[in-house]
Amino acid sequence: MLWNFKPHARAFRFVGHKDVVTSVQFSPVGNLLASASRDRTVRLWIPDKKGKSSEFKAHTAPVRSVDFSADGQYLATASEDKSIKVWSMYRQRFLYSLYRHTHWVRCAKFSPDGRLIVSCSEDKTIKIWDTTNKQCVNNLSDSVGFANFVAFNPSGTCIASAGSDHTVKIWDIRVNKLLQHYQVHGGGVNCLSYHPAGNYLITASSDGTLKILDLLEGRLIYTLQGHTGPVVAVSFSKGGQLFASGGADAQVLLWRTNFDELNYKDLIKRNLKRLHFDSPPHLLDIYPRTPHHHDGKIETIEINPKLEVIDLQTSNPPVVDVISFDSTTTTETTIRTPPDKSEEISRCFLNPSLIPSDTSPVTLRKKADDVSDLPYESQRSIPMAVTDALEHIMEQLSVLTQTVSILEQRLTLTEDKLKDCLENQQKLFTRSQQKS
Repeated sequence: MLWNFKPHARAFRFVGHKDVVTSVQFSPVGNLLASASRDRTVRLWIPDKKGKSSEFKAHTAPVRSVDFSADGQYLATASEDKSIKVWSMYRQRFLYSLYRHTHWVRCAKFSPDGRLIVSCSEDKTIKIWDTTNKQCVNNLSDSVGFANFVAFNPSGTCIASAGSDHTVKIWDIRVNKLLQHYQVHGGGVNCLSYHPAGNYLITASSDGTLKILDLLEGRLIYTLQGHTGPVVAVSFSKGGQLFASGGADAQVLLWRTNFDELNYKDLIKRNLKRLHFDSPPHLLDIYPRTPHHHDGKIETIEINPKLEVIDLQTSNPPVVDVISFDSTTTTETTIRTPPDKSEEISRCFLNPSLIPSDTSPVTLRKKADDVSDLPYESQRSIPMAVTDALEHIMEQLSVLTQTVSILEQRLTLTEDKLKDCLENQQKLFTRSQQKS
């Protein structure tokens, strides 16, 4: 669902996935929307009334998360097939896979500079990947529970993990050290989001609450109650003045922040020297200021906005169903067509960074609408015979993709069986040594 609150609340339901949608994210420019689903596909949407989308097929199991790189050039997807896949937005094609997890991958996120990817899995590990050599460069493990969600801080020096064991952990990837460990929730933590300044973190939990943590002080400062069930998603706005939360109660709540009076850009400049990727961590990064053990307990502020928030559900906003007219992208190849009159529009669909600086979003939208309003035959610049041939090729590629998917599944099963055999042999060897 895509909401537009001006001038009146209105919702647009984009129809295309065949199963539950598990993750959505806007591109940095905001002209693309990526979605992941349990139908094993990823879709790339143009968020307008036309409903145009591209379908990416490569995963062999439900896809759990999507994430754009900061420049909008790449998309990372995490799946229950134990892999992370990276896609090119310019060519709109699959690039490579990252395999090292031994269980479902819950989440994968790019670092702010795009050099790293962090992922978390139900194998109780958090892995950091180098996007240049496509190798795992760091591995953080937890023996208690697994992480549901991970994210880089705005400077790219630390990662935060939301744990199924009710904990929130902050790791410094420069020294491979656990900096902070919060146990403030009464249920599993499902999602978290950094404030753009990097000094606040908001968390969403199955206990039905949102918590705001002051990372410099190392303490909980706000507890927010508004959902009547588990809170499954939360995210700050680009400027940090707002954040939105979504829950299992089928509600989306929009919140306004009031805890950061300083301009976050000024704060980042002030701490720039100690936030450099290659510099040693600052004392406040490793040992955050916390209340003395002999001091009185600092009370947190609880906010329950149920009686103060306007319930948009009671106004019954109109819902517009937008049916997707999609193209399919697989792991094999991408069909290219000769440039036509809409080449400028399609390039902007594939790569947000290619939008000329002197082209406003309004102008671009008008051009797209003009092209879309033309008769269908006038837009076709390819003969019907060539189109039929391309469709046949796409069908054959789909068959090949399914074959590769079956082979990947069999390979995964074989790896699991070999792992079990090695573990059993190790146990037998240990027992034989103990007896001897």
